Amino acid sequence: MNLRELVSALNDFASLSLAESWDNVGLLVEPSPPHTVNTLFLTNDLTEEVMEEAVQKAADLILSYHPPIFTPLKRVTWKTWKERLVVRALEHRIGIYSPHTAYDAIPHGVNNWLAKGLGACTSVPLHPSTASSYPAEGTHRVEFCADNTEHLDTVLSKIKDIQGISCLTTLPARVEGEEQTRVSLNCSQKALLEVVALLSQNSRLYHKTEILLLQKPLLPHTGMGRLCTLSEPVSLSDIIERIKSHLKLPRIRLAMGMGKTLESPVKKAALCAGSGSSVLKGIEADLYLTGEMSHHDVLDAVANGISVILCEHSNTERGFLSELCDMLAIHLQNKINIIVSEKDRDPLQVA
Repeated sequence: MNLRELVSALNDFASLSLAESWDNVGLLVEPSPPHTVNTLFLTNDLTEEVMEEAVQKAADLILSYHPPIFTPLKRVTWKTWKERLVVRALEHRIGIYSPHTAYDAIPHGVNNWLAKGLGACTSVPLHPSTASSYPAEGTHRVEFCADNTEHLDTVLSKIKDIQGISCLTTLPARVEGEEQTRVSLNCSQKALLEVVALLSQNSRLYHKTEILLLQKPLLPHTGMGRLCTLSEPVSLSDIIERIKSHLKLPRIRLAMGMGKTLESPVKKAALCAGSGSSVLKGIEADLYLTGEMSHHDVLDAVANGISVILCEHSNTERGFLSELCDMLAIHLQNKINIIVSEKDRDPLQVA
């Protein structure tokens, strides 16, 4: 499959517009075209050890969940390990693509996989994603009424000359017993300033003007984090065992909520793969599940009676890769070989 065709298909699988604004997602390293991809290599973290594995397995494109290039590179030399990744990739004609938080947001993504570790439950995003565009053209809607037909024609003529105006309609209306015309239009942020300046020249029009901020619609089942409601309450000790089994971990870290015990029931769990402090902050739940949180955010949760389970950052993400492999095989119609790294692992271990 051609690289550009594959990247387009990956973007269709999870729109990069869903990624957080601070993130660095998409195609990060591109070999000179034309570039054919026969083998797609999946990893959570692209380390030098994983890069050597990708080279040995003749990968043509690496999909690294975490972007190996995050802060800008000022040079590409052999001096630092991230620069060496780029050098090795280009030497062996291997592209690098990263989806990161786009995969956090999608309904069939990392957080959905993590929620499966809780058992039977329903879930909703903690911070829902919005569509990339407004339901209609423009960011604002302006509505006003006028009773002077000749003057109204002049105003409408001037409005039509403003760039960024759309959906301009006029309808007959009765206001306080008088026959008038209601005008409605959509406009951009920039055009709004011109429309308001025009209408403010006539005090009667200006005082009858309503300005509405258009909202981008929420995307169903899409967004950061998940609030999970279990079908039946389960003891904290049982939840711990379920999570360890799901993540294939011998141990996790636990902070017991104030007044809670291992037998305390868990009905609602808020989770976020990776680092969950900002996503989970202020959410009401019996349990927080994430990879890592700041010390003080853990203290806040415990003081509010919320237990916290920490599993280390990438341990809450890596297991998703095998599920992703199967989903991408279907999405890409089995046109290419997809393999999961065997060298990829969490850098932290219990000593």
